[in-house]
Parts: sequence; structure tokens; C-alpha cells
Amino acid sequence: MGKTIAEKILSNKSGMDARAGRIVIADVDYVMVNDVTGPIAFREYSKIGRKEMFRDRMVLIPDHYVPNKDVASAEQAKEMREFAKKHGISNYYEIGKGGVCHQVMIEEGFAAPGRLIVGADSHTCTYGGINAFSTGIGSTEAAVAFATGRLWFKVPETIKVELTGKFRKNVGGKDLIIKIITDIGVDGANYMAFEFQGDGVDTMSVSDRLTVSNMAIEAGGKAGIFPCDSLTEEYIKNTVKGAYTPVSADPDAEYCRILKYDLSKIESMVAFPHLPSNGHAVRNIDIKIDQAYLGSCTNGRIEDMRIAADIVKGRKVHPEVRFLVVPASQKVYRQMLNEGLMQIFLDAGAFISGPTCGACLGGYMGILAAGERAVSSTNRNFIGRMGDKDSEVYLAGPEVVAASAIAGRIAVPEQLERY
Repeated sequence: MGKTIAEKILSNKSGMDARAGRIVIADVDYVMVNDVTGPIAFREYSKIGRKEMFRDRMVLIPDHYVPNKDVASAEQAKEMREFAKKHGISNYYEIGKGGVCHQVMIEEGFAAPGRLIVGADSHTCTYGGINAFSTGIGSTEAAVAFATGRLWFKVPETIKVELTGKFRKNVGGKDLIIKIITDIGVDGANYMAFEFQGDGVDTMSVSDRLTVSNMAIEAGGKAGIFPCDSLTEEYIKNTVKGAYTPVSADPDAEYCRILKYDLSKIESMVAFPHLPSNGHAVRNIDIKIDQAYLGSCTNGRIEDMRIAADIVKGRKVHPEVRFLVVPASQKVYRQMLNEGLMQIFLDAGAFISGPTCGACLGGYMGILAAGERAVSSTNRNFIGRMGDKDSEVYLAGPEVVAASAIAGRIAVPEQLERY
């Protein structure tokens, strides 16, 4: 019997016959921690008492509370900085040189087809968009990976998602993944891998694929994996560190479930509070907002910025709305400058920040007060996720976020003719 992509990668990395439900011990290609999860991992590594360290596989990226918002976050960042210096870890991305961890992992070439990557952050599953098996782990597990370069995995069952057709204008990956999560629920893929296949994949940009993979965890998924094709190769050709081997599923691979979607029938979606599974078609709603947020590891790439800039160009942000634009990395920030996107957003009345995760997790740089509503390109809208427990977060793609910033209410670009 053939194997899924997840089974193949875990077989390759463990040297074992990885089949759904089995336990394997596998070599990880990279382990990533950020300024929140890293300090815990550092202390646990010290407890292990092992002198060996897999430095070349370790990636340290401060992003959640940088620039530091208070003394506590400054201490976290300092601990990460000092750990990197003490152990001679070269893959450390100081503020001003990096950005949001998952964007940096891709830009700097750590993520690549066929690799097994773990990260002490739940949205590590993002790299499945370029054919990696990547998944979130805890800080203690990260410490073990520091010391041994290996971890144990229970091989997940796989849900096959067959895609056909092509997205309509102003519809993209965020709309697809909200639709999928709405259909199967936030526990519909518990400890399973999504594997995306079909002719529809060929019509999707790599940026859209990364968005879809990023939110696999919001359905309980262990990973969300796309095949490697010419678009993937083009996307990573100037960045990947070292050799890599693309992995495809066998024709006779076994799946626990098959889902089918025609991309041409996907509508602009928005997930209502307080779950990513609470999806609704934007055309059916009329909700006033106080804040529009464009950014995060889900939709903070240059492609998202271009989409949003094209929509707001020549228009003004609604006078009762705060429009926050946060590129996912320093490289995206520079591209925005070079392409004139920064000027477009500034002319529209947006606030532009350097890369940070702050507002996404309700940390800082965009906190909501009681009763306020935000439409956000982030990945979670739990109670209190971006501020007060009585605030509301509506998840959407960059198209809807940009249009809503202009309209003052949740909208699609086609509705902006009146503004």
C-alpha cells in the first residue's frame, strides 16, 4: 500500500516504515523558537544536562513582543539574545533583521520541500505550503530537539482535500481555509494532516497555499501539506539553504477522509467571533467595525500587501476606523517601500508598523477595548484574542480587510464603488 506525503516524510526522516497510527523517532531538519517559547526551552535544555547541541538546526526568532513592550518582554528577549551568544547559535534573527517567525523561516530558506520542521509555535504548520511536514511543539520538546536533534511523532492520518477550478477575483486562500474549517469544525482534523491535491492547486499562488497551511491547526490539524510544483520551485529558488527532496503521495495512498472543493465556487468569507469555524459569506452581512488589521504570519506577505494596496489606492480609510498595516518581515517592509505600497497606505490614512506579532495575540500594537470590533487577517478570533473579552474579532483575507477599512464595515472590494 502506498503512502501519503506525511507518511513519506516521516519515513524518510526516521528510517522506519511510518504508517498512520505508528510511533516513529525522526531526525528534525530545524527546530524554531520565539521570544515567548524560547526562554522556557532554554531552561529545560539546561536541565537535561547534555553537552551536545544541534546548533545548526536551531533557529531563534524574537517576534511576539518586539520591540519590547515592557520590562518583562525585554527580559525574555534578553534571555534569547544571551542564549544565542553563549552557545554560538548563528541562526538568531535580532529585531531589524528578521520579523514574524514563520515568514523568516521561509524567507531565510529553512523551510523547504520534504523537510521535517518543528517549532514552539502552533502555526509552524505554515511550511506545509511548500511541501514540508512542519508542526507545532511545546517548549520542552524543543529543548529535547536542541539536545538530540530528534523527536518522536505519532504518524497522523491524512485528510485528502481535492481542489478543482480557480479562485474568482478578490477571493483567495483565506476564504478557502475558513470555508474548510467551517465545514468540518475546529476539531474536524484533530491530530490529522491535510493533504491538498488536484488541478486547483496548480492555480493557487504559493502565498495562498501558505495561508491555507497556516490555519490547518485551527481545525486541529497536525500539518497541512501541498505538493511541490513549478510554482513552489520558483518561490524558493533563491532562498533555500542546502539540498531538499520534494515528496509526493503515492497513487494508492490511504486517506481517512476526502473533501472536495471547486475554487471557483468559494466566496469571500469572514469568520465571526469566537471561532475560526464560524464562517459566513461576506455578501450576507452588514457589520460596522472599529479596526482593520492587515498582517501576521497568515497574511502579512508582500502578496497580501499588494492586494490590499491595490484596493485602497486613491481612497481614504473610513474616519471611524483604525487601519493597521503590519508587514510580516523586514524584507516585506523593504519591498513595500521599493514598490511604493507604503505611500499608498499612508495616503489612505493607514498606520504602518514594523514586523511584530503583537496585536495578533492581544499583546500590544492594536489592542481592542470592550465593545470594539476588528476585521483581521490573523488566524484566531477566540474570546479576548486581540484585547478585552468583550471585543470581537472577525477573520478575513486581505481583500476583505482592505475593503472594510475603507467602508467602515465588513465589505468586499466590489462594494466600494460608493466610497
